[in-house]
Amino acid sequence: MSHEISLDASVIALFNDPATIKVLGTVDSNGVPHVVVKQSAHIAADGNIHYLELIESSRSNANMVRSIWFDGTVSFTAIADEAHSVQIKGKPIKAHITGPLFLQHYERLHDTHPDADLAAVWVIKPQKVIDQNPATRRAVEAAKHPHFVHLDKLAKRAG
Repeated sequence: MSHEISLDASVIALFNDPATIKVLGTVDSNGVPHVVVKQSAHIAADGNIHYLELIESSRSNANMVRSIWFDGTVSFTAIADEAHSVQIKGKPIKAHITGPLFLQHYERLHDTHPDADLAAVWVIKPQKVIDQNPATRRAVEAAKHPHFVHLDKLAKRAG
């Protein structure tokens, strides 16, 4: 899963909408998932996800460090409602802890959250987008696995 992709405008709009819930999924060194809401993420002009980590010692930050060291994948799920949801899988490629990008985000963060700290600005390169709309997921899975049918549905077809 090392190919680059371009996110389409509808995915960017969904992800960057302040009302959209953004959930980050990472794993620790034992493969244990850690999934948390992280509203501090957005898709930047270059098409990468910028995720602002606000707590230096957080489990998410530790897992992001592990992912960048060991070429791991993380995921963000952006949820507007049940019908409008996408998962973006990607690779952390850089953590800014100083410099112009860090300062830009630090100043913006303090405009809205003056008491917040900024530990890092993580840059995540998107590699795969999965539409999480239930109807879309059912259609995709039915096409991949046409013989996976519940017995009650087979009984209805026969009857």
